[in-house]
This record gives sequence, C-alpha cells and structure tokens, in this order.
Amino acid sequence: MNNIAGKPVLVCDTQPIAMEGIRCLLGNTHDLHFAGAVGSLDAALELARALSPAAILLDKALGTNALLDWLHKLAASGAPVAPVVWGACISESEALRLLQAGARGIVRRTSEPEVVLCCLRTVIAGNSWMEEGIFGQTDRPAQPRHSPLTAREHQVAALVEQGLRNRDIGRALGIQTGTVKIHLKHIFEKTGVRGRYSLALTGLREKGNLAVSTI
Repeated sequence: MNNIAGKPVLVCDTQPIAMEGIRCLLGNTHDLHFAGAVGSLDAALELARALSPAAILLDKALGTNALLDWLHKLAASGAPVAPVVWGACISESEALRLLQAGARGIVRRTSEPEVVLCCLRTVIAGNSWMEEGIFGQTDRPAQPRHSPLTAREHQVAALVEQGLRNRDIGRALGIQTGTVKIHLKHIFEKTGVRGRYSLALTGLREKGNLAVSTI
C-alpha cells in the first residue's frame, strides 16, 4: 500500500534492481514513500535541493571520497535531508568519516528489510543511526574500566571523536605526538576499546549521538 502522504525517500544507486527493491519495500509501508531514484550524485544533489525528501539512500559504490564531497555540498546547500549510506562492505574508519561529513545513517546492503526501514525512520526522526555490525568488536564483551579516564584522556578521546590525527591532537593540546600515543594506550586499556575508530564511534554512541541497531 503506497501512501504518498508518507515521508519521501530518494534513492541514489548504481544498480537498478536495488532501486526497485527499495521502491517495493517503501511501497509496503504507511509512513514512507518512494520519491524517485537516480544513478548519479550530481542528479541526487539537484533532486535533494528541489524535492527536499526526508531522507536519501546513497550507494557506497559511488565512491567514499565522492560521497564525502557530496555530503559537504548537501550540508552547504542547507537542504533538510537526512543522508543514509549503504554498502556491501563498510569499515569503521569509513563509517566515522561519513558520519563526520554529515551522513545520518550507515547500513549494510545485506541487511534485513526491517533494519533498512528502522534506519530510515530513525534518521527522519532527527537521530543518527548505524548498524551494529559495523563495529569491529561487537562480538567481544565490553571490558570494565579499571579506573576512570583522566581529564587529559577525555580531551584526547574527544579530539579522536572529531577525526583529528595524533599530530593534530598534539598541536591542539600543546603536547608531543608520542605523549598522545601514550594517552591513547591508556584509554584503550581502561575502556577495552581497540582502535581509534572504535573509540570515536563508541564515544558518539555513549553520548546518545548515534543509535545502534539492536534488530
């Protein structure tokens, strides 16, 4: 039952069959509807500006760097559109870069239909969302902190969350790059998180800035 009164969703994908699949999926919902599909980012930006869909589903196969550039252009345009990137394989580092560039949702192309719908509904509601499987350590139980982070460690973690490299963190805090590495080592030991990308994504999730799928 295709309800055109539902929230419009635009699709930008390299595969026509994927476009048709999303069209059929949205056609069976009462709160979302398929607003159209295009095969290029340039066309997607034009339609996003003209139609102001509630969300747009973007194929990662269009290229990570091209998507990052597109997300910056969308943000500069001021169009109130929630971008969702989906792909067959998305790493933690890619997910973090896309989120920092303005993506509101990250989901796998292999996800169940209910997961894709949950992602779209979450971002349209104004929240950010990421499929849990993107986290590299989801099968590893969280380790309790042996001691709380120091004020400096909190500063380092916050800058990692913003995407800064060790050298840039050192400059921002007035410390040596080697000292930043030591702080990161202590942060990983205390939190049980492994890797700077996992640390940044976990920080976003703990602050309530990123919902993670539990479906």
